[in-house]
Amino acid sequence: MTCLGDHLGSEFSPQEIAECRNRNGLLSLELELSRICNLRCVYCYASSGTPLENEISLTEIVDVIEQAVGLGVKKIIILGGGEPLLYPHLFEVIDFIRSKGLIADLFTNGLTLTDDVARRLFKRDIGVVLKMNSRKEAVQDALAGKAGTHVAINKALQALQDAGYPSEKCSLGVETIICGPNYQELPDIWRWAREQSIVPYVEAMTMQGRAKDHSNLEVNPEQVKSMFEELSRIDREEFQCDWQPHPPLVASQCARHEYSCTITSIGDVHPCPGVSVSTGNIRESSLADIIANSTVIQDLRDIRNTIKGKCASCELNSECYGCRGHAYHVSGDYLAEDTLCWLKKNSET
Repeated sequence: MTCLGDHLGSEFSPQEIAECRNRNGLLSLELELSRICNLRCVYCYASSGTPLENEISLTEIVDVIEQAVGLGVKKIIILGGGEPLLYPHLFEVIDFIRSKGLIADLFTNGLTLTDDVARRLFKRDIGVVLKMNSRKEAVQDALAGKAGTHVAINKALQALQDAGYPSEKCSLGVETIICGPNYQELPDIWRWAREQSIVPYVEAMTMQGRAKDHSNLEVNPEQVKSMFEELSRIDREEFQCDWQPHPPLVASQCARHEYSCTITSIGDVHPCPGVSVSTGNIRESSLADIIANSTVIQDLRDIRNTIKGKCASCELNSECYGCRGHAYHVSGDYLAEDTLCWLKKNSET
């Protein structure tokens, strides 16, 4: 049983991250393939649904992966932007990633994840994270914006388990946002995932995309604090996993800005899905030039020194910098303190 989520910030050593920063390289890359999606999740950061005009081609996707390889990348995280299983060339992308000796993780809503798809993913050693926000049918379907989603997700989960997930080479996770409709059942979801040897990715939500139109989703900082502390207690007392609770990720921390970036489906380079600021486009500049010359990316790569407010003086500053996406969408400043965080013991600088 895995204590910490090993995909979002804890898979690379401090030495690897420092070396990556020094050479303006990459250790991971988050890749959108298309905004096409068969759901209309009410919290979707990208407001996905239909493809955007002039989305990047398969040739451009392969080229940017090749550029990332030149920058030292070790892992490609396929976000889809929308739903990656609807992208017609998904397995061509996956096979190219694996041909380069890279690790690949796939985030999916699972609606079209059949037994055959599960076997093909397992054969290629692809880590899979299912988007599951509730174990209750009515809540899950409402959050996904489509009836039948709960049933489809559970069929996908069964298909993955029948194919051999989770295994030493093929991790299996569920991604869950903390929001009003599912708040009370989060401890049960956590226990269920742990008991299934599934990595639970439970995270605070950023109010962007469609979430801005659904105020009932927002959870106040005190509730976020209470939930993180409850899940920490459960892990410590029931699963022998001990960790310091702090946002944005339960049982882990986000360090992606120091070694990663996101390529959107139209080729824009963002620091991450939460900090939706274009720092350049792969159709106009090389990925290496964008990373080296972007003030935004360089600010975030030096986040331990550039971060502002109470986050700058926090005792956990060396290992945590909160959620830059939340800070950006609340204040307009990607370097501002994370107002969701309760660990503000020192005076503001």
